[in-house]
Amino acid sequence: MTGFGRRPVRRGRDIPVLLGDFGHDLPIRAAAPAARPEPDPFSRLVSRRGPAAPGRAAALAPLSVWRMTSEQTPVVWPLIAASGLPPTGAQIGIDLLSGGAFYCDPIGWVTDDDIPVTNPNVVVFGKPGRGKSATVKAFALRMLAYGYRALILGDTKDEYEPLCRALGVEPFVVGHGLPARVNPLAFGPLGHNWASLAAAEARRREAIMFARWIVLIRGLVGSQHVPFGPVEETAVGEALRILTGYRSGATRLTEVTIPQLWAALDEPTGQLVAICRYADRRHFLDATRTLRDALGSLVKGSLAGLFDDHTTIDVDWRAPIQSLSLSRLEPLGDQAVGIALTCLNSWGQAMREIADPGDLRIVIRDETWRQMRLGAEAMKSLDANLRLSRRDADVQILLAHKPSDMLTAGDATSQAVAIARDLLHLCDCKVLHGQDQAVADELGTLLGLAPLAQQVVTGWANAGKGRALWLVGDRAFQVQTVLTEPELRLTYTNDALKG
Repeated sequence: MTGFGRRPVRRGRDIPVLLGDFGHDLPIRAAAPAARPEPDPFSRLVSRRGPAAPGRAAALAPLSVWRMTSEQTPVVWPLIAASGLPPTGAQIGIDLLSGGAFYCDPIGWVTDDDIPVTNPNVVVFGKPGRGKSATVKAFALRMLAYGYRALILGDTKDEYEPLCRALGVEPFVVGHGLPARVNPLAFGPLGHNWASLAAAEARRREAIMFARWIVLIRGLVGSQHVPFGPVEETAVGEALRILTGYRSGATRLTEVTIPQLWAALDEPTGQLVAICRYADRRHFLDATRTLRDALGSLVKGSLAGLFDDHTTIDVDWRAPIQSLSLSRLEPLGDQAVGIALTCLNSWGQAMREIADPGDLRIVIRDETWRQMRLGAEAMKSLDANLRLSRRDADVQILLAHKPSDMLTAGDATSQAVAIARDLLHLCDCKVLHGQDQAVADELGTLLGLAPLAQQVVTGWANAGKGRALWLVGDRAFQVQTVLTEPELRLTYTNDALKG
């Protein structure tokens, strides 16, 4: 009897042996060749002076070392894109130079010391159909989420009506036979609670209001090619002070209209004649004849009844967007539309003279070249708005077809052209959509674009809608605007062409 040990293992036949008993053989797989070892590229060490060889002396490689700043580096490596802007504000599209998203935040750029921008003004150029208005509308719509409100001072083609109605706001329409009236001499917020103001505050507000009115009247008179010098300014200023009651020390000022101002100058009182230091009434009438004729043509001309009465529209400044349409004035010609834009400019400025802290506004000004063609005096109010954009927390956006549109205000050496050139420098952000090759010289002369940047505007940007070269200070970005499906419907402007 065996013990309780492990049972011996019986080994059977292998598979090849078993198949061989039945006359079958398994194929024999050839053995894989042994892998050759990779040759060692560094089989021997070589000194930094190079390998020694007959007939040559080992020496150090002729390398040079350069030290430069970050501003000089792009000259040496021009194809390396600079870092993008901070991801704040409205996301516009794609920066094709860096491949990242492009954001637009003009006021944020001003407050960021790392970005070479000193004002939040934006000027947009582009030939019709290149997407400049769609880009502006998308920017205004997307900035609503950041607490901004949009104000369109003069929608000459009713392009912003769909956007207003989509936001639940009905745009105001100014035109003959329509009830909307706008008084460019309105007090605005500065006239509120006048009786309770301290003397110093009353004088401060008085200076602001009368200065704005003088700029407006100067522009309206200048649009008739009538000079507006110290004599005219004194007469208008004193007439306004008498009509408002400020000269007599009234505790409640009276709002004045342009017809009332014209009547006060055309039928002057003895008080006005004496204050203006004229010998008699005839002397006053002779000295102010051209001034009175210019104002009279505005009161009785093509714009009669539109800007010569008290304001009849009640603007909700808390609404996300407000628009004043001027499309009904198109048949009256460019001069009439330009005068209307000047009046709206003064009225809009009055509404913004006392704004609550944090009341951020995007002011869109389309067809600004029409206002510029009225002459230097009409351009000074626009110039003042651009200079005060930092104080008012406004993003002023000017739209035009090409840079030379701003130079049609007068002769090449005139003051109007000089002011127009300054306007370009008051916009630190320039958006250049597609242009024809003939505009390349303008881009170089007026905007200082290098030949490579000119080719981007006249070539790449011309090959598709929404493409633009963005100049933020001295930094350039090649941006493709991206619109969502709802934005495409709201920004479509070819309804008239396609019926």
